[in-house]
Amino acid sequence: MRKRKTDAEVVAVKDEDDQRPIPTAWRPIFCEIVKSFVHGDYRLTGGVPGVARVSKGVAKQIEEYIHDYGETLIELPDKTWKSSVCIWAGNRWDALIDLWTEEEGRSDLVLMAQVSESKTGFAFKIDMVCVP
Repeated sequence: MRKRKTDAEVVAVKDEDDQRPIPTAWRPIFCEIVKSFVHGDYRLTGGVPGVARVSKGVAKQIEEYIHDYGETLIELPDKTWKSSVCIWAGNRWDALIDLWTEEEGRSDLVLMAQVSESKTGFAFKIDMVCVP
């Protein structure tokens, strides 16, 4: 059976000029990160493979920003990948993941992260959650 074009794998591309969709291989990791946030684990103490533990300061910023936003964060739906993007920044990718809330669907909140190549695949570092 042929894959539909919408099911095509998205690979990480080192393109400094254009934003690209989030690679397919990264999506489960971002889903686990957001799932942890939904459950109040902003430091990722439960662990997500390949993701650096979040510092106390960054975790506090994320928690406060989500709380102050005033909506209920939910896990990422598949629709997230239609609008979330990354761009190569010379030695890593900067990723912007659109976050979703129970009340409004796709929100103005964005998870900002860095993704770099590692010996075992990719390494993820959470920067912040904000409204850009």
